[in-house]
Amino acid sequence: MTDAAPLTEDTDGAAMRLRTPGRFRIVNRIGIVTLLIAAIGAIWWTNLWLTDRFSENTRVRSELRSALYTGNLLSELQRTSVVPLLLARDPALINSLNGKDYSTISARLIGAQKEIGAASIRLLDNSGRTVGATDRRVLGTNYVLAPFYVDALRTNDTVFTVSESETGGYDFTYSRAVIHDGKTLGVIVVGADLTRLERSWSGISDAVAVTDSEGRIILSTEPRWRGLTLKDALAVRSAPSAIERAFQVTADWSTRPADAYVRGKAVMQSETRIPFRGWRMTLFTTFDSIRERVNAFLALEIMGFAILLAAGFYVLSRRARVQSARYRRESAELRALNSRLTREIAERERVQNELRVAEQTVQQASKLAALGEMSAGVSHELNQPLAAMKTYLAGARLLLERDRGDEALTSFQRIDDLLERMGTITRQLKSYARKGGEAFEPVDLRVALSGALTMMEPQLRHRRVRLQRSLPREPVMVLCDRIRLEQVIINLIRNAMDATKRVRDPSIELVVDRLSHAHLSVRDNGPGVADLEKLFEPFWTTKQPGEGTGLGLAISSGIVADFGGRMTAHNRDSGGAVFDVELPLYEPGARSARPLAAE
Repeated sequence: MTDAAPLTEDTDGAAMRLRTPGRFRIVNRIGIVTLLIAAIGAIWWTNLWLTDRFSENTRVRSELRSALYTGNLLSELQRTSVVPLLLARDPALINSLNGKDYSTISARLIGAQKEIGAASIRLLDNSGRTVGATDRRVLGTNYVLAPFYVDALRTNDTVFTVSESETGGYDFTYSRAVIHDGKTLGVIVVGADLTRLERSWSGISDAVAVTDSEGRIILSTEPRWRGLTLKDALAVRSAPSAIERAFQVTADWSTRPADAYVRGKAVMQSETRIPFRGWRMTLFTTFDSIRERVNAFLALEIMGFAILLAAGFYVLSRRARVQSARYRRESAELRALNSRLTREIAERERVQNELRVAEQTVQQASKLAALGEMSAGVSHELNQPLAAMKTYLAGARLLLERDRGDEALTSFQRIDDLLERMGTITRQLKSYARKGGEAFEPVDLRVALSGALTMMEPQLRHRRVRLQRSLPREPVMVLCDRIRLEQVIINLIRNAMDATKRVRDPSIELVVDRLSHAHLSVRDNGPGVADLEKLFEPFWTTKQPGEGTGLGLAISSGIVADFGGRMTAHNRDSGGAVFDVELPLYEPGARSARPLAAE
């Protein structure tokens, strides 16, 4: 058998080469054209992909710088915000204000400034006059109408103020009233050194602008932008020119290459929200020289395709020389064709005989597997009533020991019902091998669920499982066999109980809906199902060895399919598994319910 296939390939190939000597030339030409088309397409796609990738890298770097700038800004503000509180509680400053002795205040504030790195520190008395400052030029200046003074007197907390400076920029100050024994002695004012951040932003391939809640630019690498809205600022000086001016502050702009224009854009604008008083940061970032990097990769790719084409032409030329010699050997190969074909026919007849024997073996194995599955299925389905009978017998024994015979008769009656049910199950399972339907009757899905819960009541009470039911008020009629439907429900409830064995607070939710079809959902809060694809396969189980046969869900799925429905399963996002049973609704005027489409 192993010699037949190579023999057939050789003989067929020899005959084809003799009949169509020009076919290889056509194939070679098609291959070259295909390779050229593939090369052009690959170069075109590579150009687009690399351009997008390098542009995305530029955008990511811009976002990282924006996050860094924002962090530095917030860090500076937070560091400065605690200084007024500390200085307002300084005993030396309080004593100076009480005694009106201001000779050492300025020196003390200068020392504090060196320690904390604030832009400026001023101490105002209760009249608004500057009695101490790190800048001695402002001593004696009255700020009684300044917003930082007025706002500080109105509250006991530290207030933040943004005000225009005399130099054309903005001053950022934290102020707090100095209160001692319930009396306001003065106001301490600490300036945040945010202009230092502006200087650090210059010289990088960005133009930076920070706007307040009103859209006014309060910090920027371009001085002409301050005090304007972003739209008005770009009209005064464009983003590329602003970036160029920032570079000229720290470096020679002429030594750098011009902006790389990608898709008609010279700069990229990105905006970041600063979690402070509605501030926002806008960055204008130049593109690096993307075209040069893309061309470098394209050059390597073109070189690779050129080498591949050269190797292809070499192989084709050598193949042409080999074919000329091969054609001379073809006639000899064809003379041996008849004998080889005879051996091949004999080999194929032998293989066909072996195939027929194998098919018979497979059929026999299939019959044995079906027999084993039915035997295991009978054992599995009878375990449920047997377990319930055991529980009822134990309860009846306790009732008889306590002289409660009337109540014990109820347990015996239930046992008798279960025996009748076992006989019905045994008779019903005999029909699993053939298509059901002859014993179908209209069944209320709610009644079937109640019957299943009645059988499972002892196990549920023993396990202390929290059971939740959601049932509609109207009947949910389906056409099926009530016994087999209850078996499906019992199997699903038992699986849910097994899944919640190791859960601290086990719960099972049963939901019955009536929409376009009848729907029963069994939900648990267990760990869920690891492999949903193998869930309904026979003999596959997630339980420990000896705890399950792996046939319950397979048999239940077959029963639901006989009813014209379907069974599905999925895991909940909150944890646990959900088993859904969908059945066609029974219409009294129709001959039979319409089956659902299989998923």
